[in-house]
Amino acid sequence: MNIIFKILLISLLSTLTLISSEIVAQVNGKKITRNDIDTFIAKSIPGARYSSMSFKQKRKVVDQLVDRALYIEVAKQEGIENDIAYKTALIKVQENLMLDIWMKKRLDAILIDEREIRDYYQKHTHKFYQEAAASARHILVSTESEAKEIIKELQRSRNLKERFIQLAHERSTGPSSKNGGDLGWFSQDQMVPEFSNAALALNIGEITTTPVKTHFGYHIIYLTDKRPSGKIPYEKVKESIATSLKLEKFKQSLKILSQNLRQSAKITIK
Repeated sequence: MNIIFKILLISLLSTLTLISSEIVAQVNGKKITRNDIDTFIAKSIPGARYSSMSFKQKRKVVDQLVDRALYIEVAKQEGIENDIAYKTALIKVQENLMLDIWMKKRLDAILIDEREIRDYYQKHTHKFYQEAAASARHILVSTESEAKEIIKELQRSRNLKERFIQLAHERSTGPSSKNGGDLGWFSQDQMVPEFSNAALALNIGEITTTPVKTHFGYHIIYLTDKRPSGKIPYEKVKESIATSLKLEKFKQSLKILSQNLRQSAKITIK
């Protein structure tokens, strides 16, 4: 690792630490930090990010955490910490947390070497075969004449992809029109043969120069990417194989540990 990269990495980690410890509010001396906010958002508003929120949204989140801090104060004042239900629930939370951390430490301690990963890859080649697939956009219309008109317009365009997306929004009758005709990835057998054969025959960045007729109507297809059928390269599946082998070893180690512990434990099941 060169010295410049090291400096950049240290700088980035320092910035992240400062952000996470940044004090956003205080309630009777209790600090509410960016880390508190990020944790709250992750649990209550999945997918949202504090940094991308509007001022009004940020204020609403902070206000909720302020209220939470105030409610906790009242709960303590009213002696909730001595409540039997609280103590019972706290024990369960502590046990679950203890178990989660213990399991993570045991999982992290399991090492998988390169030889194990490569051996698995070579012995299970059938698991790493991919069908021919394409990623494409399309414009669907009801008549061949309209499809031909759109093709001519696209062929005159200076920016084919941009114009294709625009026309998909404006003229496509398919449900993907709202996404600019984007169909994502699909294998050959996931589409009707007329469509998938035409898509896979294209080069990336090309459109079909004649309308593709299916029982849905007439399609103009724009190919964004494609991959051939065949064996998936080792480097692409190396990490997933390592994870799978690690989890399998972890489950096996827990099974053996359970068997050993049960032999000396006093267990009663009603």
